[in-house]
Amino acid sequence: MKKKIILTRRWPQAVEDLLCKRYDVEINEHDVPFTRNKMQEAFRSADAVLTTVTDKLESDVFDMSDIRASIIGNYGVGYSHIDIASATARNIVITNTPDVLSECTADIAITLMLMIARRAGEGERELRSGNWNGWRPTHMTGCKVSGKTLGIVGYGRIGQETARRAHHGFGMQISIYNRSEISASVLKENSAVQVDSLESLLQSVDFLSLHCPGGEQNHHLINAAGIKNMKPTAYIINTARGEVIDSDALICALSNNTIAGAGLDVYENEPNLDRRLIDLENTVLLPHLGSATVETREAMGFRVVRNLEQHFTGLSPEDRVG
Repeated sequence: MKKKIILTRRWPQAVEDLLCKRYDVEINEHDVPFTRNKMQEAFRSADAVLTTVTDKLESDVFDMSDIRASIIGNYGVGYSHIDIASATARNIVITNTPDVLSECTADIAITLMLMIARRAGEGERELRSGNWNGWRPTHMTGCKVSGKTLGIVGYGRIGQETARRAHHGFGMQISIYNRSEISASVLKENSAVQVDSLESLLQSVDFLSLHCPGGEQNHHLINAAGIKNMKPTAYIINTARGEVIDSDALICALSNNTIAGAGLDVYENEPNLDRRLIDLENTVLLPHLGSATVETREAMGFRVVRNLEQHFTGLSPEDRVG
């Protein structure tokens, strides 16, 4: 008998087709988030629940004695939305999808950096509204990116890919803050320098790009005190998790020109965007597009499928995180 699999959201068609060939698959045809009760029903009725980074799997989801599911195949790298301790206490294996989305997420970080520095969002809005009056020397001048200092918080796969594009593509100087020590050989690839404290990084950079995990450990890692120490000409780029930045502090800083601008792909409490951000011209706002290419989204799904196959054949999944 085929294993029963539940997808909490729609996945790329090629991945859904492969899953349907191998398993008894129930797909969330309406593609809306599960309620808590619906999520619990999934864990009671399926052998595997395939979640996404927007599903909230807090401890109360696992507060039941009749759980059937033995694995959570999470579609995404981050897993701060899953209460790992509660899931593992119920003998549920958790996997994620590393590696395959690093390049595309780094591309979005660079996209945001270029857009906010060169005021591309403002420019497009002006053009589309019919308010552009033609070229002039002082019109919408922005900030040069080439040769500037890029600070990276979290020097994992995505942070390194972002550094590679910035250093080798734009001649940027790379300064990083990472809780663990990065080997000299890895730093050398992008001529990166590791600093000892987040405070010193914030004080020195022209652009700050966040690539650290979310969750309680990094909740509001970038706060009012840290932002206050940044250059007034500096920009913040976030493609990590929304909770890494204190939204109130960021909005206050942007409103008062404490920093020059921000490029954001993720938000606290998304998709419930803080409406104050909409009114700020010195922001570029994207709807969580970091991994949004056909190639990457399919690769993420196939990675989940591989983890399922390993798990159901008695192996420890390669991408096990809990």
